[in-house]
Amino acid sequence: MHASDIRTDLTTVLVTEEQIHEKLAELGKQIDADYAGKELLLVGVLKGAVMVMADLSRHLSHNVEIDWMAVSSYGTSTKSSGVVQIRKDLDTDMAGRHVLIVEDIIDSGLTLSWLLDNFASRGAASIEVCALLRKPAAAKVEIDCKYVGFDIPNDFVVGYGLDYAERYRNLRDVAVLAPHVYTGE
Repeated sequence: MHASDIRTDLTTVLVTEEQIHEKLAELGKQIDADYAGKELLLVGVLKGAVMVMADLSRHLSHNVEIDWMAVSSYGTSTKSSGVVQIRKDLDTDMAGRHVLIVEDIIDSGLTLSWLLDNFASRGAASIEVCALLRKPAAAKVEIDCKYVGFDIPNDFVVGYGLDYAERYRNLRDVAVLAPHVYTGE
């Protein structure tokens, strides 16, 4: 791969940096109100949720703990396989804890469904989901996502933590990746 202007690999900006920050501020206020008087554990799903987790946590006015989990269901494909592998487990015991899973995107919902079952088996007091993006048309399983930033079309998107082959995460907006990038045509 050669270095190039990554903007030429994009077709449409779906969500701007400004829209993202406004939405995360709004979600932060809602989360603060919902968890008033409770200790909250934010669990980010690596690597895509890094940007969302960092910016969302700065919009929360009470102390929170943060932990990370790395799972994979994509491999090098652009579609989830549904087979989940834990690549990095939590360092925190979540038994009796109020847990908020922070995701960059809910696509098929298969990985998140697996995570919800896994976390429930670990004895969390409550488990909710906050996702910056959700693709309703791509859903294969129903996910109860309490905090959603934006519903987007079923396009392959990158930016703000989302990647294709570990590239494009550093974009400040969320944009549609041009098909020629991943089809090679």
